[in-house]
Amino acid sequence: MSGIPPVAGSATAGFGHNPHPDSGTAADGHDRRRTAARWQTTLDELEGDVLEAQTALARGRAEEIAVWGRRTGDWVPPADLGPIPADLRERAAQLLQHQLAVAEQLVERILQSQRQRDVAARMSYAPSRPVASFVDRAL
Repeated sequence: MSGIPPVAGSATAGFGHNPHPDSGTAADGHDRRRTAARWQTTLDELEGDVLEAQTALARGRAEEIAVWGRRTGDWVPPADLGPIPADLRERAAQLLQHQLAVAEQLVERILQSQRQRDVAARMSYAPSRPVASFVDRAL
């Protein structure tokens, strides 16, 4: 025991700073563990998506890359996720950087593919060149 009396007043009512952050109830600890587990699962799923997109890029199949490029829905966190635990913030920040890097690669690959298709289309629809003809005659 530290000799410090229990906190009373507004701190116990949920307002202000609690100088005893570990003095919560067992239910609070259970909620924190459950929130951390949900965040862990959510980050694992997001990381799986990023690795899947990165694998598609590595295979270099245009149709797979285009599928990733057509994904338009924003990620919406589950409603019951709660605030991210402090010990997972660094992992989340690193995952975000990884997502942004893969997204940039996807955009570049899609643009490159579009440029290649444009060049191929111009080449196939270009007017045919005249063909050289030789006349075999004695001079």
